[in-house]
Amino acid sequence: MSKTISLTNEAYDLLKSMKLKGESFSDTIKRLTKKGKLSEVLFLYPELQEAEEFEKAVRENRKDIDIGF
Repeated sequence: MSKTISLTNEAYDLLKSMKLKGESFSDTIKRLTKKGKLSEVLFLYPELQEAEEFEKAVRENRKDIDIGF
């Protein structure tokens, strides 16, 4: 069974840019919405590829969580 959904052009372009070769839109949505390891989505943030930058980002996020942001 399938469902039809409406997306803005911007949302469609973003989703299309996230598709991997040979992947359907359904596969892309399932991949992006499943809960998993942070390492599985690091490719989405090339600025965090360096271990030092990644560790800094994790520390900052933990600090924000601790103070209630």
